[in-house]
Amino acid sequence: MTDLVIRALTASDAHLFDAHPDPLGAREGHRRTRFRPEWQRVALRDGTVVARGAWWGGPDDSEPVNINWFDVAEGEEEAGAELLRSVPWRVELEINLPSGWRDDPALKAAAEARFGAARAAGYELLVERFLYRWTPELGLPERPGRLRFGAEPDDAVFLDALRRIHSATLDAHALRAIEEGGLDQAAQEELDFFHWCPSPREWWQVAHTPDGELAGIHIPAHNPSGPTIGFIGVVPEQRGHGYAYDLLAECTHFLVQQGAEFVSASTDLGNFPMAANFARAGFPVAKERINFHAAGQA
Repeated sequence: MTDLVIRALTASDAHLFDAHPDPLGAREGHRRTRFRPEWQRVALRDGTVVARGAWWGGPDDSEPVNINWFDVAEGEEEAGAELLRSVPWRVELEINLPSGWRDDPALKAAAEARFGAARAAGYELLVERFLYRWTPELGLPERPGRLRFGAEPDDAVFLDALRRIHSATLDAHALRAIEEGGLDQAAQEELDFFHWCPSPREWWQVAHTPDGELAGIHIPAHNPSGPTIGFIGVVPEQRGHGYAYDLLAECTHFLVQQGAEFVSASTDLGNFPMAANFARAGFPVAKERINFHAAGQA
């Protein structure tokens, strides 16, 4: 087998990134994504692209926040692993897959080649997630009208609510943060993400029961790809009433009132209660996502 060449791209040769098959349909999923050529890499053997990766960050980020496009040719898992090792950024790897990919032998083989390359490069599975996409023809979810919603300008209120919410959570990212630095770290990471989103701070909302008790929070947001359910959380003492659905319905209505023509969302496959709420609210599963993180690193 001939030697492998790992190549960083520039604006003049960014076309090389497209010189590779796309069996998982990543290109369609990234129509709205802006990639920086200097954060893209290809691995070539005999001048043919056998692996590629795109590191991504927001327009104001000085370094990537994740890898959200990674492909490996059949039999080239080690080339993919070397591509991942070739960069200084050990950030989370996201592999987006068509819904039902496990039942299609070709899609499953393509996915497992990427998983194998990631593991060979020192990445570990973090979580599998459902990706949702609501569009207007599905109809807006009914608002139960049980909670009172309002803006809250004080970040400390949200930070306290996040600590309470994450004290009993099924979210894999939050659980990892708690393991690394406790509830304060988990809450702060969420708050930092809310601020990172390029949507108005004034959109963040708290929800109270009719007797004035805090029920939870919801964050209508825009990420760089469009409107999204940024966060839904019910404080532990208010669980068991189905309030997560109320929060999700309100968050969806809010985004549509701001002009959203679609709403994206996600939840862990293991978060069965939240998945049930998305189904009830009419959010279909559009794709699945497998998240890997660098072993031994925050």
